[in-house]
Amino acid sequence: MIGSVPVADAVARRAGAPNLRDVGDKNPGFWNSRSVLSRNQSLAIFLGDLLKGVISVVVAQELSTEWPVWFLGAAGAMIGHAWPMFAHFQGGRGVLTWVGAAIVLSPLPAAFCVLMFVLFWAATRDFSHGVKIAVVLYPFAQWYADGVWFAAATGGLMSIIGIRFVMAWGLDSVLATTPLARWRKNSAQNS
Repeated sequence: MIGSVPVADAVARRAGAPNLRDVGDKNPGFWNSRSVLSRNQSLAIFLGDLLKGVISVVVAQELSTEWPVWFLGAAGAMIGHAWPMFAHFQGGRGVLTWVGAAIVLSPLPAAFCVLMFVLFWAATRDFSHGVKIAVVLYPFAQWYADGVWFAAATGGLMSIIGIRFVMAWGLDSVLATTPLARWRKNSAQNS
């Protein structure tokens, strides 16, 4: 239920902005909101989506001392965000909800990855690649700090994000970027 709260819809509606599903990359989330909303409005979406993950894991931790339950809480928030029942099952990718959950699930690896992001961003001013680097580093840092099972559970959570990206881009578009597809295309051209 927490993941299904349509933060981006509420902020855009209050701002009198168009539905985020109709503009930009058609993703009702922070990244797309930056093109049509003010910095503060986009920040509200950022914090709202992040808090979905934080709150879900904190609630799961209050209900159980078993770490798999905590990851199920995170997965529930991410699934609710990606396919929200309050927004016709058309939600965002779930990245910020995952980040919020990751901060609570493994604070030290999360802090390390935030530091790596900040250092990369400060050196290059490239926000997008800094985020990608931090996301890729997180499971490795988590594996080192918390063990293989936490890292494997994080892989499951990241799979939810992957599924949403494939759905947004279309499976054919994703498959066309694989090395095998490029090899087949080159082979066909050379024949």
